[in-house]
Amino acid sequence: MQSLAVSRKASADEIIVRNPFDGSAVGSVLASRADDLQFLLGRANRGAQTARELSRHERAAILERAAAIVEARKEGFALLIVREAGKTITQARKEAMRCVNTLKLSADEVRRNAGEVIPFDSYSGSESRQGWYTREPLGIIVAITPYNDPLNLVAHKIGPAIAAGNSVLLKPSELTPFSALELVEVLRESGLPEEVITVAVGGADLGQALVSAKEVRMISFTGGFATGEAIAKTAGIKKLAMDLGGNAPVIIMKNCDLEAAVEGCVSGAYWAAGQNCIGTQRILVQRPVHQRFKTEFVARTKALKTGNPIEADTDVGPMISESAVRRAAVMVEHAIAAGATLLCGHRPSGNLYPPTVLENVPATCDVWYEEVFAPVVILHPFDQLDEAIELANGPEYSLHAGIFTNDLNEALTASRRIDAGGILVNDSSDYRFDAMPFGGFKYGSMGREGVRFAYEDMTQPKVVCINRLGA
Repeated sequence: MQSLAVSRKASADEIIVRNPFDGSAVGSVLASRADDLQFLLGRANRGAQTARELSRHERAAILERAAAIVEARKEGFALLIVREAGKTITQARKEAMRCVNTLKLSADEVRRNAGEVIPFDSYSGSESRQGWYTREPLGIIVAITPYNDPLNLVAHKIGPAIAAGNSVLLKPSELTPFSALELVEVLRESGLPEEVITVAVGGADLGQALVSAKEVRMISFTGGFATGEAIAKTAGIKKLAMDLGGNAPVIIMKNCDLEAAVEGCVSGAYWAAGQNCIGTQRILVQRPVHQRFKTEFVARTKALKTGNPIEADTDVGPMISESAVRRAAVMVEHAIAAGATLLCGHRPSGNLYPPTVLENVPATCDVWYEEVFAPVVILHPFDQLDEAIELANGPEYSLHAGIFTNDLNEALTASRRIDAGGILVNDSSDYRFDAMPFGGFKYGSMGREGVRFAYEDMTQPKVVCINRLGA
């Protein structure tokens, strides 16, 4: 597979993309560099002018056609996700259909979120005035996306950007660029002018050049904390929207449906081989049901099949790279050395890291307070809900949290007091609906994704006020 990524250099370097399961070559992509910046910005500037001229019905129609094409080709997209990202085929099919939903939601937003009438005459002195505000495009948006959801997280950035009338400089992960490139081709096939989206694949030097460019009006970034902090330091005066991950706690109360809690937490912990920013990492279990939950959770974990992601019965595929596996293994080793107990897993083989469960993890260990981003789970008992909420709120990073309970007061108390962008009741932390606001509390996150909320971030209000002289 050869990419259609933009590069002005006929002799541009190529990035070889490899299947994380078996190391086979998926294809090559042209690499852009920092010194390509002016070429990329020139194209994106032309795209911004073109995008601004597209009417709302044209934008909506393009997005709806693209959604229909992705749905018709969902199996091909799913197979591509498996090959370049290592997701299981079941998970990849779900991601393809979520992309369809994201594009449809973007089309809906074009039509319904154009602005509002402003009631100027609500206050004395403005009786002769009337008017409205519109939502106008920002211009060039730099979108930087990660490897773990290589299709739908791209749709979450370019769908709202197109809906808002912007152009996009898209930098997908160099580990998984082909899903993004294929989606861009579908949008062009659907009628989007070619220059509205410019794809540039490359390393940190390219990213730094893009985010520091004065012509860029907004950066939408999903990725790691260190990169996000570097972007914030170098971006200058422009909008920033960042999803930088989390360390999701799920609270298990003694009165809950324990079978549903076990099933939900197994799914929430090991989806996408744990490479999931809202994946369940710390499971806090009320002491009266701790032993039963542990027994059932570990048994279900051991029953999961780790292996070839293309096989329909595989539950956990490979992690993205050996370095990602090493990082997780080192964190687990440090915890064990500090006194943690290994209940299962922790037998890496190449890029495969089997689902791993720990208990008795000291709170000083990085596996407790950092994002593991791997199929690693901590079990921890507690006595009272107040204690569980305090433990849940410990880390600096907070996207989602969950609680399983049959007591409405417990659910509402946890929802009010846990510091997180989303509280899932009788669900694990990893549930996400593409229309809901999505983002983090506390350190490291700003803005919200979810189509409506991203669309609003990617627009700027323009007020029109008419003074009826003589009125």
